[in-house]
Amino acid sequence: MVKKTAKLACMETRAPQKRRLETRQKLIDAAEAIIAERGYAGLRVEDVVARAQVAKGTFFSHFDDKDRLMALLIGQELERILDRIAKGPTPASIDEFAIRLAPLMEYMAQDRVVFDVVLRFSGAAAIETTELISLNFMHQVELFTTWINALRGTAIRTDVDPMLLAEGVHAFVIQAMALKFCALHNTNKSHERLAPYLEPWLAPPKSAQ
Repeated sequence: MVKKTAKLACMETRAPQKRRLETRQKLIDAAEAIIAERGYAGLRVEDVVARAQVAKGTFFSHFDDKDRLMALLIGQELERILDRIAKGPTPASIDEFAIRLAPLMEYMAQDRVVFDVVLRFSGAAAIETTELISLNFMHQVELFTTWINALRGTAIRTDVDPMLLAEGVHAFVIQAMALKFCALHNTNKSHERLAPYLEPWLAPPKSAQ
């Protein structure tokens, strides 16, 4: 009898958890559908709950605000893009380094709404490790470090710690994306904005060449 009661209690506990996960997924699915139709700029909490057929209070029981939902969706896509980039070969040059990062940059700088969310969590990468965007930034630095280690002594300098160089690349990625919203640079391609920063940062000092 005791075992049966314990099993029943466990099932009763799992049921609300399952419903909560299902409701969260409904909100995510609704948001993704709206974004596919209107872009991130057209995402509104009212429309998400209407499409998911839940109360507005239910939304806020899962997400602090709309930005948190967008951070989740953007973070998921960034992970998919980075995974595709990581599966490719190591860049053979600094120019190729910049070209390989173009898909990532183009997604993050597709519009001001997405870029604003990216910036918001960029500075929080060291402390908000539960956010996918923040985790993705860490994964970017890990990938950049791997590439830099593979190219050290040839295309990449050896007098600076690879992790520090990788963190600098990440900072330059943010800078290059910001230039997209500048009238002087918004016609340049992503890798064309990034490459001028990477060359002096990553290339061996001329005296060592």
